[in-house]
Amino acid sequence: MKKMWSGRFKEPSSKLLEEFNASIFFDKALYKEDIQGSIIHSKMLCKQGILTEQEQADIEKGLGQVREEIENGTFQWLVEDEDIHMSIEKRLTEIIGDAGKKLHTARSRNDQVALDFRLFCLANSETIRDLLKSLVGVLTDIARDHKETMLPGMTHLQHAQPISFAYHMLAYASMFKRDFERFESLMERNNFSPIGCAALAGTPHNIDRHFTAENLGFNEPTVNCLDTVSDRDFALDLLYAISVAFVHMSRLSEELIIWSSSEFGFVTISDAHSTGSSIMPNKKNPDVAELIRGKTGRVNGNLVSLLTVMKALPLAYNKDMQEDKEGVFDSVKTAKISIEILTEMLACMTINKENQESACKKGHLSATDLADFLAANGVPFREAHFITGRAVAVAEDKGVDLSELTFEDLKSIDDRVSEEVVPLLNLRNSMNARKSYGGTAVEAVEKQISYFDGWLTK
Repeated sequence: MKKMWSGRFKEPSSKLLEEFNASIFFDKALYKEDIQGSIIHSKMLCKQGILTEQEQADIEKGLGQVREEIENGTFQWLVEDEDIHMSIEKRLTEIIGDAGKKLHTARSRNDQVALDFRLFCLANSETIRDLLKSLVGVLTDIARDHKETMLPGMTHLQHAQPISFAYHMLAYASMFKRDFERFESLMERNNFSPIGCAALAGTPHNIDRHFTAENLGFNEPTVNCLDTVSDRDFALDLLYAISVAFVHMSRLSEELIIWSSSEFGFVTISDAHSTGSSIMPNKKNPDVAELIRGKTGRVNGNLVSLLTVMKALPLAYNKDMQEDKEGVFDSVKTAKISIEILTEMLACMTINKENQESACKKGHLSATDLADFLAANGVPFREAHFITGRAVAVAEDKGVDLSELTFEDLKSIDDRVSEEVVPLLNLRNSMNARKSYGGTAVEAVEKQISYFDGWLTK
């Protein structure tokens, strides 16, 4: 079978080249975008007098039949067709005849694939963005129920200060809100139509790129055709946004893995989101969280892969750019199922309040309160820090938490300690003392919940 581009060639393609060169078995995922773009392109050609109304109607009807064949599984994907564009055009021509051969007027596969792939990236960016919003909603709901649940706040994975479980969940809500905004930003930045740029220099045909842009849902056409067919920033933006979201999901997953262990017991992941061992009947493994943590490396690799493909390409289109899609398809699929299952798992998770609050009595979490009290009462902070360290040592010797020392214990360390400090060392009082905007006090957390509630209902 002759290739559509084979006019200047004297020899048939090597069978090995056909297999090596073809992208049809993965870019067929773009069939909806390809058919949508072709229908709008045909309408523009008709509006401009390049196609007759009958030719446009035949093309649109034929493309509808092609779509049906693809979706009902009767369409034949052949390696010799090379890619989704040539395959659909060939079948269209078989269905409607010579009118199908006119569809490619004033366009190239260069701007056609840029259109299809951009439409795919934008549509899936919107889907992932909305899934992230649902994730923020679940985290906010958990926070609403656990404003009073104390948790050891940590630095260096060591007990530091008492916070609430709500406060901790809202930290992740803040991360995923930024991820949502990252997807919104990339959608706005890349919402420009490539079609009509042809191979690299535009076309001599009297086309209307603003018509196609508007009818395909873009803000407007791209400004420079050479840049347009060379550009995969929209795919890199999507891969980057997915990678950052996965970094955040991986950090949360790591904490859930730790928290669900016997050593911590802060949370219990439901049976529906856990797996067992093939040999140890007692095991209940947090595989969802572990898989998300593992898949982070995979999506980060897809980003690095495309960055590496693009790093030294001369303008305009180069065949290297055929390597742009599989990583994006993989990252998009991985992101959608990972965000969905993380959201579902969090909604079903049990919060073990008693274990969390018991853990707050380890590590002397109110030590900073003692140092701050002394400093506020005229003791130089470095001295206050030293005195507090001695108080911690006394508590260690007694086998109690700093918050459980008596006033007499504290007074024996330094006579500048007054009785007013005792209630300040209470762990719940310590948590609620941090009322500053963005802090962990119940009233500060309530403001944060109200903030997210307002954002979620926009």
